[in-house]
Amino acid sequence: MTELLSASNLSVEFTSRGKKIQAVKNLNFAVNKDQSLGIVGESGSGKSQTVLSIMGLLESNGRATGSVVFDKKEILGIKAKNLNEIRGRSIGMVFQDPMSSLNPYISIGKQMSGVLKRHTKLNKNERKEKCIEMLDAVKIPSPSQRFDGFSFELSGGMRQRVMIASALLTSPKLLIADEPTTALDVTVQEQILDLLLEMKERFSMSLVLITHDLGVVARSCQKVLVMKDGMEQ
Repeated sequence: MTELLSASNLSVEFTSRGKKIQAVKNLNFAVNKDQSLGIVGESGSGKSQTVLSIMGLLESNGRATGSVVFDKKEILGIKAKNLNEIRGRSIGMVFQDPMSSLNPYISIGKQMSGVLKRHTKLNKNERKEKCIEMLDAVKIPSPSQRFDGFSFELSGGMRQRVMIASALLTSPKLLIADEPTTALDVTVQEQILDLLLEMKERFSMSLVLITHDLGVVARSCQKVLVMKDGMEQ
């Protein structure tokens, strides 16, 4: 199988009050095309910092070293402009709390359309059509109405579906989901996990799922990376 993403000797270090804290230590892993990888570990194990470093989203006091190759190109440490072309287009990301990513004062449609406006040449009507199509794909009821609605009108599970729809708008090759079900109740967690797997198959993409729950990984992932204290176990 063809590797889509690989990390070699990936380390993440933070400087705080003059002291250096190593959050990730010489990590090595790979994700093939159309494969699902689960990164599992307790809180503080370094799993989220691993993917944030890949996406170039570390805090200003953080620094990543090593190598990250995505689609045969080195992306660790590249210019922000070049990384922005990859983020959102070729790599999509779903965060733990959709309310931290969705603005309650801006309509769902306007927020989603902004992704397409940045990364495609679709006109306004085409962007709206694509957004409604994707809302329907993730099983949002009455997608045309929700396009003009607001996130505060939705339940936690429906908000997470909107975030998944937004991440899939540009047909990314890789979707990273960082604890996407933690803030949801058990029944909704199952629905969101099933949805992620369904979207993976439907859009022929790779999936990196970050979680602290081994049960989630067991039912969702073909490959597992277990982390503790910033290292692979």
